[in-house]
Amino acid sequence: MQSSFVRPFAFAVLMTGSSLVPASLLASPASKADALLAKMTLDEKIGQMVQIDSGALADKTDVKKYFIGSVLSGGGSDPADNLPATWLQFANSFQDQALQTRLKIPLLYGIDAVHGNNNIDGAVIFPHNVGLGAMHNPELAARAARVTAAEVAGVGIQWAFGPCVAVAQDIRWGRTYESFSDDPALVSTLGAAQIRGMETPLPNGFTVLACPKHFLADGGTKNGVDEGNALGDEALMRNTFLPPYRAAVAAGAKSIMVSFSSWNGEKMHGNKHLLTDVLKGELGFKGFLVSDWAAIDQLGPNYKNDIETSINAGLDMAMIPYGPGQNNNYVDFINDLKDLVATGRVPQARIDDAVRRILLAKIEIGLFKYPNADPKLVSEVGSPAHRAVARECVRESVVLLRNENRTLPLSKNLQHLVVVGKAADDLGMQCGGWTISWQGSTGAVTHGGTTLLTAIKQAVSKNTEVTYSPEGDNLQGASAIIVAVGEMPYAEMKGDRSDLSLATADAALIEKAKAAGVPVVTVLYSGRPQVLGASLEQSDAFVAAWLPGTEGEGLTDVLFGDFQPAGKLSRPWPRDNSELNSSVFASHAAEPLFVPGYGLSYKAGMKAKEIKTAAVHE
Repeated sequence: MQSSFVRPFAFAVLMTGSSLVPASLLASPASKADALLAKMTLDEKIGQMVQIDSGALADKTDVKKYFIGSVLSGGGSDPADNLPATWLQFANSFQDQALQTRLKIPLLYGIDAVHGNNNIDGAVIFPHNVGLGAMHNPELAARAARVTAAEVAGVGIQWAFGPCVAVAQDIRWGRTYESFSDDPALVSTLGAAQIRGMETPLPNGFTVLACPKHFLADGGTKNGVDEGNALGDEALMRNTFLPPYRAAVAAGAKSIMVSFSSWNGEKMHGNKHLLTDVLKGELGFKGFLVSDWAAIDQLGPNYKNDIETSINAGLDMAMIPYGPGQNNNYVDFINDLKDLVATGRVPQARIDDAVRRILLAKIEIGLFKYPNADPKLVSEVGSPAHRAVARECVRESVVLLRNENRTLPLSKNLQHLVVVGKAADDLGMQCGGWTISWQGSTGAVTHGGTTLLTAIKQAVSKNTEVTYSPEGDNLQGASAIIVAVGEMPYAEMKGDRSDLSLATADAALIEKAKAAGVPVVTVLYSGRPQVLGASLEQSDAFVAAWLPGTEGEGLTDVLFGDFQPAGKLSRPWPRDNSELNSSVFASHAAEPLFVPGYGLSYKAGMKAKEIKTAAVHE
């Protein structure tokens, strides 16, 4: 017979009947982290500070062998068929190795879910942040993040590298579409909302860790050069680029990614003043700092010295995309850091601080309780309910720049509607970069999405003839023409531009449509404002659709008047290529074509039902 005697130091009694709960479960997260840290060897501690790209692992058993704290899938490090159910098995296979270690510390699996869980085929793709910024709607931005969290968790992943809270100042920067605005206040509000949405526990108790990025001033580099150098005094840094991180910390951010870029010539990954004194000290950030992709390698020619500099500056986890046989691989990192500790070049206290922060985050999101996601969540990836939220984001992000003679909304009973431009039936252009692959691509990049052309055919009446003429070669008999144009997909590094003029072919297509003598509606897909030239006036209506993602019906909701256009510009729209830096407008050196907050509506001709709908957006 089992003894009824209970040692008081081993168990505590909850005031819920006779339930007995181990005292360890009643301890605070901080106490749990301290207790676990006290049991760890140096090898186990350093392992927690390592994040390895799944494609770089020599063998999955290295997770167990080296006590690895995190694995990620960078752009392209995907399972073969890239389907949600396969992803779930893939992510769990790494977690299974972590749970076989002595202390069974679960690993964090990370992924760049920057506009939905965008690596996974069939996942819902939301508008990029440049579009979400035009919504000016924190509540909807939070719901979008919550859907993203559900679709991340649905494939067994616990950590999303987002939101990006860059305050992009120069739209020549190829990552402008990852920035909500050039206004620190708006970026702060929307970033904090997305962090709260991401980190709200899902119905099964599983929580996805958010990771605001990239600290600091990644959107302020000279001439908008990616990974470049931001110039200015500390007051500029504090007023323009620091506020979103202050808001992120207040919103409960438990991880932050450090920027590739520099501040006044000093690489951010080695900037102890900003990482430790300002972020961890002044702002009170209790979470952990993770590097960007192999970013510590940029500190200098000697990898061991780079490790010393970055860890002592305040970096807690290093993202390492290289495996054995390659330079600066994860085994090198582990061995070098062990030696740096043994020789006193990296204090043991700095290691303990880093690991404690990582453990605390894992405990606070419930990772020890839920190391593997609920398999039932996989069925929600790409669900109609999730797509409905994305569709709402699309229609709220659309900015109506021009609407002469009340061309919009179009009637659903037009006799003959001609749609031109390859962008109209190209899901890849509609989604932009960071969609399935790192740089994105054209064509049918993912399953489950709806192109603008398909959405148009679904929206009009059965009596309307819809003709698709990609090159505008067949415009005869048109009642109206919709022209879809835009930027080709791109991402960081390859997206920097010095000339943001509308593509010559796109401008020619708009001109050709105008010559047909019927109303022309231009829909522009872009990750930033474009220099429009004559194309704006050649269009009777002009719609900035940004990079709306997979739910093209959100566009037709607005084009055909089911919903009012609600989007307002979150940054200035330049007249020409001399006005691409926001600071030009701040100094009143030039007047933008459209100012922040600009966006037309259909109010003059609304029906009663539409007026009520529009009032919600005011």
